[in-house]
Amino acid sequence: MTDSTRWLWMAGLFLLGWLLYLLHPILSPFLIGILLAYLGDPLVDRLERHRLSRTGGVVVVFALFALVLLILLLVLVPMLGRQLVRLYQLAPEMLDWLQGTALPWTQSHLGLQDVLQLDQLKQVFTENIGKTTDVLKLVLAQATSSSLAFLAWLGNLLLIPVVSFYLMRDWDLLVERMRRLLPRQREGLVVKLTSECHEVLGAFLRGQLLVMLALSVIYASGLMLVGLELGLLIGLLAGLASIVPYMGFIVGIGAALTAALFQFGLDPYPLLGIGVVFMIGQMLEGMVLTPMLVGDRIGLHPVAVIFAILAGGQLFGFTGVLLALPVAAVIMVLLRHAHDLYKLSGLYGESASSD
Repeated sequence: MTDSTRWLWMAGLFLLGWLLYLLHPILSPFLIGILLAYLGDPLVDRLERHRLSRTGGVVVVFALFALVLLILLLVLVPMLGRQLVRLYQLAPEMLDWLQGTALPWTQSHLGLQDVLQLDQLKQVFTENIGKTTDVLKLVLAQATSSSLAFLAWLGNLLLIPVVSFYLMRDWDLLVERMRRLLPRQREGLVVKLTSECHEVLGAFLRGQLLVMLALSVIYASGLMLVGLELGLLIGLLAGLASIVPYMGFIVGIGAALTAALFQFGLDPYPLLGIGVVFMIGQMLEGMVLTPMLVGDRIGLHPVAVIFAILAGGQLFGFTGVLLALPVAAVIMVLLRHAHDLYKLSGLYGESASSD
């Protein structure tokens, strides 16, 4: 590759990145559509192997997605909404408990000073407690205050299934066409790197998301069986936080024990039950869920996961959060190959390489 060609490639990549940065406010429905198509393509391929047409397989997969979404809307969302309202109602009482019971105990046993001023927080919750039943009206008022913004939001929402359908139907064809555009002398290397990226992304998107879903069900069901009033909310929060290893366990058990102390006092049995729930969840995650669904193919360090999510959100907002971990996984694959090339280069040194 000549210097002029190399500079042309660098200029093209720069212009592409700049264009994506300018267009990132409208990329969310397309990214979600690509994600759904990527997740649904293996299912469509399996249906094709059972002599179902590609379009028919896409329709079946879409029906499954729609059924799952309908169940969430009819069952999970109302229950979660009630728990959010209940949490908002309990917030002043929890602040009273924190100020009147928890803080004095920590001051007397640990020698900590009272640095938290909770009166103002309690006043804010108390003044707005009556507005919790008007949340839907408030959201609708904000959404309809700008007709163009509401229409844009509705258009983006309706665009997601359209993009997903066409991408899922033509996924194999698009992949084959992109492969034909590759330079012939570089096709093998690019296909190899793409296969490794596909393996990492598949392990994360299909494996880690299933682990998060399973842990959410385990934690929420266990906490609700223990009798924790906010068990569903805390269980879902712990499951989502498990995208970072051990973060879900730390966040979940901390929130659950705090809520249990407020609800049950110092009764040891609910506290013991909460500990058992999270220990079972951790054992299942470490010995069953992660080895079976994810394996060791991702290899992203927990600090790298946190940094990728924060960096993506800071640079591109919600679109950046959607892209953060897939891009980080691809960068990890490329860095792994760059490391191998460096170990084989003269810059690394023959004596160290032989050692």
